[in-house]
Amino acid sequence: MSGDLPLPAAEEVAALRRLAVRLAAEAGRYVMTERPDDLSVSATKTTALDVVTRMDTGSEQLLRARLAEHRPEDGVLGEEEGLRPGPSGLTWVLDPIDGTVNYLYDQPAYAVSVAVVVGDPTRAGAWQPVAGAVSNPRVGEVFHAGTGQGAGLSTMRLTAGAPAAELVDLEQPGAVRPLRVADPPALAKALVGTGFAYDRERRERQGQVALEVLLRCRDLRRIGAAALDLCAVAAGRLDAYYEWGLQPWDMAAGQLVCTEAGAIVTGRDGQPPGEAFVLAAHPRLHQEVHALLAGLGAGL
Repeated sequence: MSGDLPLPAAEEVAALRRLAVRLAAEAGRYVMTERPDDLSVSATKTTALDVVTRMDTGSEQLLRARLAEHRPEDGVLGEEEGLRPGPSGLTWVLDPIDGTVNYLYDQPAYAVSVAVVVGDPTRAGAWQPVAGAVSNPRVGEVFHAGTGQGAGLSTMRLTAGAPAAELVDLEQPGAVRPLRVADPPALAKALVGTGFAYDRERRERQGQVALEVLLRCRDLRRIGAAALDLCAVAAGRLDAYYEWGLQPWDMAAGQLVCTEAGAIVTGRDGQPPGEAFVLAAHPRLHQEVHALLAGLGAGL
């Protein structure tokens, strides 16, 4: 269904991509440089293991404020504050800190994910990303993509007090390293990424599947931030990534980076990726990993 949605013109996609990069970089700088020494957990989400810090809330408020300035007619769906519809037909999908537990422990694997989609992001298979960016401020990277325009990786210049527009300049020569998914090895030599839910019952099942995958691949990685996992496939840092339990804000930007880099991102049996299941890999490896996971009942 999502492939039938009308997409913006190429010039608008490019402008949306530039704005996504700017917003992801600015919010990334905010969550890194304003991180308090006494960072506290302000609430839980779905379970006691799924935390939200006051910096999650602050980051989303910053992003919403910037979108109100630049794109007031667009809708906004954020992980912390939910959906605000808009009349334009475009909706921004925000994860203000992807990898909150990493952030809480000051592990350098957290991100800000900003995507803009057509369709209804609250319904599985009813939306399609058209532009997006994922910033990892601790390592100074921003992954970004626009539909039909490829995927790239740029460096963030986290200068204190610099205007947001100067944090990443996509127009400078050499500022964008094009991303293309690496030719894959066989599954037995593949580095595979995954993640685990905060619900203990689902986590137990995911652990059982992960053990079987680990016995059949080179090794298994658990980064702890789905947006970075997806971008890692695009950059050749993972050969494949799978998980179930993801929400649109976890995957919208990373999914587009992956597909524009030449990977396939699907759910089970060719369905659109969503909460039920997500698998990202080079087309030649995707089929092999899918067959293994389907045989193990992953996503069920």
